[in-house]
Amino acid sequence: MSVEFNHTIVLTRDREKSARFLAGILGLEAGEPAGMFLPVTTANGVTLDFATVDLDIPMQHYAFLVSEDEFDAILARLVGAGVAIQADPHGTQPRRINRNDGGRGVYFQDPAGHGLEVITRPYGADPESPLNGVTEEVPGAVQAG
Repeated sequence: MSVEFNHTIVLTRDREKSARFLAGILGLEAGEPAGMFLPVTTANGVTLDFATVDLDIPMQHYAFLVSEDEFDAILARLVGAGVAIQADPHGTQPRRINRNDGGRGVYFQDPAGHGLEVITRPYGADPESPLNGVTEEVPGAVQAG
């Protein structure tokens, strides 16, 4: 049997708000509640099970690999919703996307403060790409503030 990643639990103060935010941005659906969890399932069958908790939640990072067309739609939804975006995980390049590995990538936060990332090429897919380190401004994008 091969090993596959199946699911993870995403802690939040409001599972409905966080699950529906992620599903909406990615163009997915939030599933039916299963006990304390509200699932969002990706195309490869991995489920993010959102759970409401009443405690301090450390920031987690979740990255999603998408097609170029899906990236365009996701970026448009982020800009349209006024969600702050940046080209890097540290927020030093606000209102921009990156072109690493010859693809495109963007970082943003969910309502619980988790760091989300959407990329069109896996890390290391093209370490010699002349686009590595290049960023592009996104018209209409907002900056965290």
